[in-house]
Amino acid sequence: MANKLIHATSPYLLQHAHNPVDWFEWGTEALSKAVKEDKPILVSIGYSSCHWCHVMERESFEKESVAEVMNQSFICIKVDREERPDIDQIYMEAVHILGVQGGWPLNVFLTPDQKPFFGGTYFTPQVWMEVLKNISNAYQKNRKQIEDTAEELRLHLLTSEVERYKQKATDSDLISDLYESYNKLQLKFDKKWGGLEKSPKFIMPSIWLFLLRLSHLTKNAEAYDHILFTLRKISMGGIYDQVGGGFSRYSVDRYWFAPHFEKMLYDNAQLLSLYSEAYAISKDNAFKTVIYETFEWLQREMTHSNGGFYSALDADSEGVEGKFYTWTKTELKEILGPDEKIISTYYSVKDEGNWEHGNNILMRTMDEDKFLQDNSLTPEQWNPFLQNIKSVLLKERAKRVRPGLDDKVIASWNAMTVCGLVDAYRTFADEMFLNAAVKNIHFLEKELMEGNKIYRSYKNKRSNTVGFLDDYAYLIQALIKLYQVTFDEYWLNRAAQITQYTSDQFFDPSDGFFFYTAIESEQLISRKKEIFDNVIPSSNAVMTQNLHYLSTFFDREDWKKIATQMTESLSHLIKGEPGFMSYWAIVYTELKKGLAEIVLTGKNISTMRSDFLQHFLPFAIVQGSENGSNLPLVKDKTPINGEATFYVCFNKTCKQPVHSVKEALQQLA
Repeated sequence: MANKLIHATSPYLLQHAHNPVDWFEWGTEALSKAVKEDKPILVSIGYSSCHWCHVMERESFEKESVAEVMNQSFICIKVDREERPDIDQIYMEAVHILGVQGGWPLNVFLTPDQKPFFGGTYFTPQVWMEVLKNISNAYQKNRKQIEDTAEELRLHLLTSEVERYKQKATDSDLISDLYESYNKLQLKFDKKWGGLEKSPKFIMPSIWLFLLRLSHLTKNAEAYDHILFTLRKISMGGIYDQVGGGFSRYSVDRYWFAPHFEKMLYDNAQLLSLYSEAYAISKDNAFKTVIYETFEWLQREMTHSNGGFYSALDADSEGVEGKFYTWTKTELKEILGPDEKIISTYYSVKDEGNWEHGNNILMRTMDEDKFLQDNSLTPEQWNPFLQNIKSVLLKERAKRVRPGLDDKVIASWNAMTVCGLVDAYRTFADEMFLNAAVKNIHFLEKELMEGNKIYRSYKNKRSNTVGFLDDYAYLIQALIKLYQVTFDEYWLNRAAQITQYTSDQFFDPSDGFFFYTAIESEQLISRKKEIFDNVIPSSNAVMTQNLHYLSTFFDREDWKKIATQMTESLSHLIKGEPGFMSYWAIVYTELKKGLAEIVLTGKNISTMRSDFLQHFLPFAIVQGSENGSNLPLVKDKTPINGEATFYVCFNKTCKQPVHSVKEALQQLA
């Protein structure tokens, strides 16, 4: 018999809809019931591709004996952290305050008025039963102690991180600042395997995006070499799907070998941008392969028929982590015949398996040039052969039981993917990237927007949850990027309109930062502001960058002032903790260095724009028109002698007009 989750839009909640636990969605019904019956609330938070969430469900939530205790003593609420990151933020911070290392599933006990007093992550069945009974007994017998703990935690949660970390800015030299950040990061470089020296290894794209800009500005060869080395090592590892494209969430080791096999949209969105930028500088064809294979994976496995992008693929299939992606030596022999030997050499396949239970994760440990040399092969011989082998393995893999798909469409992750696709289009001038980006934006406009208001997610219908700051920030960023590759002012005007709406709904004039939730969002026990970067950059950092860019396009000094004050007040953290502030470091560098303003006018300028944008231009924004424009910097710029004309400007002062990409790049340099 189904519980109340059967009506949810979240695939994660629907996975629990037939548990014997009397689960509620977060909302008035459950919260009112807790107050009326004076029962503690159990909030269990996870997401559909979370391995240990599935384990705890199988071991505990599907068991009648466990459900009986949960139903009798608690009001049980299931939350999808991807649909309701606002709830997850609050209660994750609460368990951190309690001294518990965070993670998912996150299980937190609250008083009826939503104040947390105890929490943890995964519990074995035996421990979970003890926790349930102990909490229930304590709630009956030591109510005052629980209320005191809960109130103390509530007061902690009201403390703003902005209030805690914001400082008055001091004057400093940009290059010195960059080296202060760099010196902190380079101490952690893994010189043997790439990335930073720790495991598990998350890719953390914004760190490498920042270092690309730093190396470009400072001509730091060590930083540049380590970035490219890192990206090559990642693309050779098991964290990258060598057969089907796309990246897993993280590697459990330092070698990028054994991934946690779930594939998240937000990782792949950012990696489209990172590998595209790296190719624009290096022209390394391995990076181009990664972009095209990852795009093919997105189209094949992650795209709604109307253009939305799904959220995630599970790590498990048939209850086994990674089963869909791994191969035994015997399987490869049967599928590939005599070609198996060289493929097994290429992908480090062993008779006994290189991973668990005789299975192999495909991973390259040898440099491509050395492999070809050792096997007397040329790229012209090898590349089509390898492509054919991948096609054969992909078709064979498609016969297997697929990992679970989280087919909800999240506004911010989709907008982030649009950014990645636009960056790929800039680099490769391939229309398929732009077409997918535009189709996705139209999907978001139709299914997840009302005027300037954004809703969080969609699955067959949109959820009732209004968007959070990251939804707005990333959509604005996507629109700004789309404008620069099309010169369609609809995108830029929408970005400005949504920015104004975001300011009205989220901005806190008392400290100059943006709340994570809108004024009209559900009021929880604390209203947070997100300032630290994680695997996804901080929504405040992205919003700050948007304000800076739009202030330049529209000559809005008020937006520039807000962006400058936000960034400067965190400059000590940006320099001192770059691992947690890497996207802020990008914004800080752009603000302090200033953006070049490139205007392109005249007829048939799309080819020149495309040629120009294929270069790495981290400190320039591009605008223009064939038929005239009201944008402040464009409206008085005309083509000279009827020819397509570049104007390269700094602080609204332009150099001599030129007529070629080469001349514009020279002026920019």
